Amino acid sequence: MSVECYDSKGAEVYDLIIKQIIQDLQITRAIKDIKAFIDPRGPVCIIAIKPNKAQKHILFNDIGNYNVKKEDNQIQLFVLDENYLPNVLNKLWDLEGREKIQQPGRYEIIINNPTIDLDNLVIDDPSQNLRRKLYDAIFRIIPEGFNVIQDISNDDIVAIVSTDELLNEDWIKKGHNMVKELEI
Repeated sequence: MSVECYDSKGAEVYDLIIKQIIQDLQITRAIKDIKAFIDPRGPVCIIAIKPNKAQKHILFNDIGNYNVKKEDNQIQLFVLDENYLPNVLNKLWDLEGREKIQQPGRYEIIINNPTIDLDNLVIDDPSQNLRRKLYDAIFRIIPEGFNVIQDISNDDIVAIVSTDELLNEDWIKKGHNMVKELEI
């Protein structure tokens, strides 16, 4: 991790702030590297985070099985891993609608008039969950009042440039350079 600031004491303080926030969110192990540039004289705060590779997404077939009841125009699902039950229900409610979903037992779910492809249904995506946590960390790190934000993230790096004034092109270029450095 590197924190760049014109003031060495300010860099030390921001280093501590970043470490504390990352620790509080319990994502220390999920981060490969962090680059931060803070200049209150600008004022600007640029943060770029390179996460470790997250686990592969979880498909329904990884945590359950199902039977198709053609005569009743239903699919009967059995969730084998209780930890994913809320994710399954939320996903089904979003895709099929609550009115088509029944839960007669703790691990059993019935879909009436299904239109869903359960074989390719993503139940949990750890990489997206990690990305959300990284954005949460960044928004806790940037100074209060820095509401002018440009997201310069890509598929591998989560990064933002923030200020409380108009964004300066030089800051955006610096942010992109920080992202490139992390990609190596």
